[in-house]
Amino acid sequence: MTGGPGGPGGGVAGRVAALTGSAAGQARPVGGGDICDAYRIALADGRTVFAKTLPGAPRGFFAAEAAGLELLRSTGAVAVPEVIGAEADVLVLEWVEPGAASAGQAERLGRELAALHSAPAPVWGGADPGLPVHLGSVPLPSPPEPPSGAEDWPAFHARWRLLPLLRRAVDGGGIGKGDARDVERLCELLAAGGAAGGEVAGPPQPPAVVHGDLWSGNVLWSADGRARLIDPAAQGGHPETDLAVLELFGCPHLGRLLAAYEEVRPLPGRSGRVPLHQLQHLLVHAVLFGPGYGARCGAAARAALG
Repeated sequence: MTGGPGGPGGGVAGRVAALTGSAAGQARPVGGGDICDAYRIALADGRTVFAKTLPGAPRGFFAAEAAGLELLRSTGAVAVPEVIGAEADVLVLEWVEPGAASAGQAERLGRELAALHSAPAPVWGGADPGLPVHLGSVPLPSPPEPPSGAEDWPAFHARWRLLPLLRRAVDGGGIGKGDARDVERLCELLAAGGAAGGEVAGPPQPPAVVHGDLWSGNVLWSADGRARLIDPAAQGGHPETDLAVLELFGCPHLGRLLAAYEEVRPLPGRSGRVPLHQLQHLLVHAVLFGPGYGARCGAAARAALG
């Protein structure tokens, strides 16, 4: 189905025309997302664009995504779609023609992610409190004065990522009492700092620019041979979280990608820290999808605690 004047996408074509300054053709629905409606639209000036809409979007939802894409682009390390325009409930990007995943693209992406993670961020979390970071539809809180030290990540991650998500999962019935208690024990250890917390968290890591929601669905394998990163929750974060989330749900040629990454940026002992870095996303899934993921949260916390 296509978006004619009265059909699906009919309204978005007019919005896209206003944002791009060019008459827009039919809005053709594009699948793959579970939060927004997405469309491919040909413009009269010869460009093809991608538009996504979310009526009633949370405050700053698309502005934050646009800012995240620009943050990733500014590092010069990774490829992202160009941001053409954004309003409260619509985002317009350049169209990237999809292609098949290949080992060559995966290896290049691994090297590019290593370069991205070498780019420093000013603070942990989002730098702009007016643009909240979202994982899917779930907002992540930020402290009034975000910390910036290399030794601050464990406490920040516990207090401003894991515990708020755990409370939502508990309130929504997405995690059982025993599993919730194990997540709390891990958070207490991380927040306390010291040698025990450092042993779980690994070597001190200053805030780095990260994608923030790097599951395989947010890697766009392109026809031109270079993968693009899409739908970021870009922020100052821990590089190992991006890698752990790629492992959480699988990714084409993942072994080649990770090997290429570690050739550039070795991370000794990373495999033992994967459960810790997957816990945030597992908690988001417990919030959204219920206790099946809550049990996995408990298992990840226990694995991180050893």
